[in-house]
Amino acid sequence: MTTSAPMGMNRTGTQMSPEDTKRQIEATEQFRHDIPPGDASRITEERIKFIREHEAINEQVGSVPPPGSVKGVLKTGLDKMMGKNPELLIDKLGERLAYERTGVRLYEAFIAKVAAAPDARPELLETLRTIQQQEAEHMQLLRESIETLGADPTAMTPCAHVSGTMAQGIIQVLTDPRTNMAQCLNAMLTIELTDNAAWELLIELARQANHPNIASSFEVPMRHEEEHLVKIKAMLRDELKVQLS
Repeated sequence: MTTSAPMGMNRTGTQMSPEDTKRQIEATEQFRHDIPPGDASRITEERIKFIREHEAINEQVGSVPPPGSVKGVLKTGLDKMMGKNPELLIDKLGERLAYERTGVRLYEAFIAKVAAAPDARPELLETLRTIQQQEAEHMQLLRESIETLGADPTAMTPCAHVSGTMAQGIIQVLTDPRTNMAQCLNAMLTIELTDNAAWELLIELARQANHPNIASSFEVPMRHEEEHLVKIKAMLRDELKVQLS
């Protein structure tokens, strides 16, 4: 697998052609009428306009479906009577479920990347498979937690939808045959940093929503994610040190 920063014919910088760069700057100074007036504030104004238009018709990314079971109706009704917002917790549980499901697939792609390397290390592959298995266990736990609340774990909640959109860039990095180990580890570091913060928040939300058993069950995944973060950071550090030496 290639290094993170190989020397090559990269022509994107201005230093590769100083004379052309100089002429280009001179041209922009000479033909200023080609430069449209204004700044980025116009773009901001248009974005604000579109946001307000969608707010006016209450158009959102999605919604949390109503309970499809008697158990769910009763639980939701009880939470409402207690002044809670059960939709929020279900939405965030759906988000984590989608994220963990994506995590299993991301690690599968990363394992393929590592296995393809000429110097594939069995111990590294074993570590990644262990992490992948734990991600799958977290997904199962979240599914059970959503069902405990009487909700549907197969529903795509708003936050789950956004989570999937966010993960698209990471998937592209891991499945691109040109990316190397360090670049993929950097992408996985982004995933694990988000995962840690999200589990911590989810535990707080479950406790505040008066679901202590669910909150307690999330302590183990939280410890797993802390370990994942330490391991990925160590892998990235070691990989870059090898390339630097």
